[in-house]
Amino acid sequence: MSRLQEKYKKTIVPNLKKSLGRENVHSIPRIVKVIVSMGLGKAMGDRKRIEEAADHLKTIAGQKPTITKSRKAVSGFRLREGVDVGCKVTLRGSRMYDFIDRLCTLALPRVRDFRGVRNTGFDGHGNFSMGLNEQTVFPEIDPDKVTHIQGMNIAIVTSAHDDSEALVLLKEIGIPFVKEQAV
Repeated sequence: MSRLQEKYKKTIVPNLKKSLGRENVHSIPRIVKVIVSMGLGKAMGDRKRIEEAADHLKTIAGQKPTITKSRKAVSGFRLREGVDVGCKVTLRGSRMYDFIDRLCTLALPRVRDFRGVRNTGFDGHGNFSMGLNEQTVFPEIDPDKVTHIQGMNIAIVTSAHDDSEALVLLKEIGIPFVKEQAV
């Protein structure tokens, strides 16, 4: 069991019960899955670049990514149907908790000029999305061996019914949100 998963069961669940005013443990919001994806639109013709991004994603997530293909042909982007355009990983269970722990404690503090994560990434249903500009903020990636800097999207899917519950959950887990300033 990962460190964050243990913390969730022992301290976060009782804190959420108290703050949300619930008795039933199963009604408390939890993280269902984390989806980490890289869009590689610039690498349509370059197979090495797609393989490099997939290898970095495998190193970061600890799981082999799937290569995503385009669904439609768009002539304005010179894109044909079925061309490789990205890669993604869906994390659940202990890998999910390990990834979130490394994201909060190691990767986000290494982002240049980091002041916190904005809470504008909620979708209205309790899910949170954020982006990183480069994969080198994770300590597993050696910056000297990276030939192409690639950004990534991270989507955290929760069982919360609205954004306020999900915000309380993610703050308890340790995601460093920006402090609201009084006007």
